[in-house]
Amino acid sequence: MTGPGLVLRERRPQGTCVELAPGLALGARPFVVMAGPCAVEDERQIHEAAAAVAQAGCPVLRGGAFKPRTSPYTFQGLGAAGVRLLADAANRHGLAAVTEILDPADLPLFEGVALLQVGARNMQNFALLRKLALINKPVLLKRGPSATVKEWLLAAEYLLAGGNSQVVLCERGIKTFETEMRNTLDLAAVALARELSHLPVLADPSHGTGRRSLIAPLCRAAFALGADGVIIEVHPCPERALSDGAQSLDFKGFAEIMQALYAPLPAIARAMSASAQ
Repeated sequence: MTGPGLVLRERRPQGTCVELAPGLALGARPFVVMAGPCAVEDERQIHEAAAAVAQAGCPVLRGGAFKPRTSPYTFQGLGAAGVRLLADAANRHGLAAVTEILDPADLPLFEGVALLQVGARNMQNFALLRKLALINKPVLLKRGPSATVKEWLLAAEYLLAGGNSQVVLCERGIKTFETEMRNTLDLAAVALARELSHLPVLADPSHGTGRRSLIAPLCRAAFALGADGVIIEVHPCPERALSDGAQSLDFKGFAEIMQALYAPLPAIARAMSASAQ
């Protein structure tokens, strides 16, 4: 890495904690789950999702309002209205909100959003990164589908070098020759990013595989690797979702995953602590 290397672990060996709300931080255990629909579709859908997410014990609601899609003919999101609906649903149910921003000109719309997401397609949108570096709000930086770990960390460096130290990394799957999954969730990159950088690191098994059946085991694997949390997709009716239905959990499946995920975590944490001593 050329330049100061502000993202490197040696700068902050103790790690960085990014606070989303009072009592809720990434980078300090416990493991944080963020969940919600791929896209905000209407008021009823996002409020039902927020209620289910809160009931399951998840503190962060995700939902896309501005949707950069591969095809220009697929659902592109509700835009500004979607941001307002997401923020209102999160606030009503006592949750923090995370959603993607595409244009820095839209920043005033995101006042009620705790965590601004820079999507995989925009990981190297340097004009966007430079603008987000100037604000006092946490940023979730997703790894691009063809980006190396070094390129991912250098994208984060743009944010830190510009003055925003509230940065969270997210591994969301890379393109490989594998065809049975949407992407390949690179769990080795999660471990490597935590070794190289002091920033919190999340995993996204929904986009990382495109298969809802793989979400639960990959959530457990992410915890065991030392990830600070996961971000997954949950929808009232995945079969009718306007985007990414195949990788979305229904409410029952999500509640089961939360119960199965959190039940063994204390024992796993104790075993990890014992092995480190």
